[in-house]
Amino acid sequence: MKKLENRVAVVTGGSRGIGKGIALAFAKEGANIVFSFRCNEQAAQSTVKEIEACGVRALAIQADAGREEDVKRLAQTIEKEFGKINILVNNAGTIGLEVPVTEMETSEWDRVINTDLRGVFLNCKYLIPLMAKGQGEPVGKIINISSELSKKGRAGYGHYAAAKGAINSFTMCLALEMAPDILVNIIAPGPIETDMILADMEPEWVEKEKDIPLQRLGKVEEISAAALLLASDDGNFFCGQFVSPNGGAVFF
Repeated sequence: MKKLENRVAVVTGGSRGIGKGIALAFAKEGANIVFSFRCNEQAAQSTVKEIEACGVRALAIQADAGREEDVKRLAQTIEKEFGKINILVNNAGTIGLEVPVTEMETSEWDRVINTDLRGVFLNCKYLIPLMAKGQGEPVGKIINISSELSKKGRAGYGHYAAAKGAINSFTMCLALEMAPDILVNIIAPGPIETDMILADMEPEWVEKEKDIPLQRLGKVEEISAAALLLASDDGNFFCGQFVSPNGGAVFF
């Protein structure tokens, strides 16, 4: 039997990058997948086809993670289509512009905090009530995607690091509130090779990111493997934990 057979997993920001990798890893282990995406309909439909090729159901829903009405609609659609969920991965986020605090526009600060932090709160608020509980149901799982920068910071990314640091604290509070029926944990990736980074960042920046003990960027599959561990029954003794596949970029 597959590790996530007949479970329903929701992945926010699941049309590309780490979110897509996690969604596909879960689908290969038997989970039906719902994922949200902000605007790229073409990428979303392509991901739906890849997920369905694993023999499970896939549903893509346009929703801005930081917009309350969108998240409410997301929850309503999921309840109508599936009735319940077992796993929530809060992955949707943006890194924001590289700019010193004294030069940062308030609108840029608000934009990153809205997506990266408020989005996690909203999706937890409206999707936790759909988590299956009771006899015969697997333990519910919530995985919040943070970052190594939440611990070590980086000049020019105060908004991003602050949002991710707040996610860490929020996760610990939520873990205390939800246990033992729902287990809440953090994955904090290091530098990962995604299509977004390779397309949006200068080659010099990418090479600088490789200046870590493992001397390379991480692979999306290495993050999805950690997510699968936490989401499956193999992760039933993880609660409020900070899991950081980062290639030695920072030690905890």
